[in-house]
Amino acid sequence: MSCCTSKGHGLEQKFPDEEVDLEALEQVLKEYRGNPSSLITVLQKAQDIYGYLPRKALYHIAREIGVKPAKVFGVATFYAQFRLKPIGKHLIMVCHGTACHVNGAELITSALCDELKISEGETTPDGLFTLQNVACLGCCSLAPVMMIDGEAYGKLTPDKARNVIREILRKETAKGEV
Repeated sequence: MSCCTSKGHGLEQKFPDEEVDLEALEQVLKEYRGNPSSLITVLQKAQDIYGYLPRKALYHIAREIGVKPAKVFGVATFYAQFRLKPIGKHLIMVCHGTACHVNGAELITSALCDELKISEGETTPDGLFTLQNVACLGCCSLAPVMMIDGEAYGKLTPDKARNVIREILRKETAKGEV
């Protein structure tokens, strides 16, 4: 096996090979083409476009802004803000910072895993929810807290967390999207 292939290095698992419309990136690349110092900005904008960072887009970004693919992949895996897989319509972030941890974040995560029938880091089969543990949401006075689609839910109990999910699901069902 060549040292230059991604086989055996886990890239296939971290970065699934999916078809993506690279044309969607063109406006961003037009502004930053040939500017290696813009890598993080370009990755942020690419994630805004796709919802995550597809492998083909990462190679395309490397080529267009003039950096090695290894640097692009390194930055994409180093910063927690970047997602390497598609996420559900509703991103649930459960805080596991110190205040939340001591106030029962593990119980909240466990209740959500049970309610959604997924593990942390996974997306429900219907594509509605992705569950993610995060280091801190900056809402320590509300501990334990979770954030869904930018809205914070605090002073949670396992039952309160389940009820939030059930309410979102009820609204989705009413819209006919489930």
